[in-house]
Amino acid sequence: MKLRRPRRPRDFRLADSAQQIVGGFLLAGPFVVTEEVWDLAKSMNLFQAIGTVILVFGIGYGALYTADTTRDVDDEQEVGGIPLRFISLMVVSFGAVTLLALLLDAPDTFLGDETTSVAVKTTIKAVSVGSVFSVVGAATADSIFAK
Repeated sequence: MKLRRPRRPRDFRLADSAQQIVGGFLLAGPFVVTEEVWDLAKSMNLFQAIGTVILVFGIGYGALYTADTTRDVDDEQEVGGIPLRFISLMVVSFGAVTLLALLLDAPDTFLGDETTSVAVKTTIKAVSVGSVFSVVGAATADSIFAK
């Protein structure tokens, strides 16, 4: 008898996004309101910001499809060849940090004297830094609470 690893259901549901949202917001919050993150973002260059975004994508993909051995990327629903679960994870990871930063007025608080273009660039960099932690929370919640 050949043993097969158990597979999760193929369908990506609204409940899966809700789990990602809870995890993403849970770990994003502390980094949005930390002055050190905004100072770090000010000092980052474009390549560091792009590297951070790539890191978020790598952590997300690895957490969903490498660390969780019961999930197979080939069994997932896709949009344009990209797994819907992964798309949701990225939207939640970057979206949670962006939403919290704007709701809590973090850019104005930490970048009040900066010009608009500098503030926007720094905010994007700060969101990329916060998303490193948000993606961990979102992917963990998705994997732990999956049925």
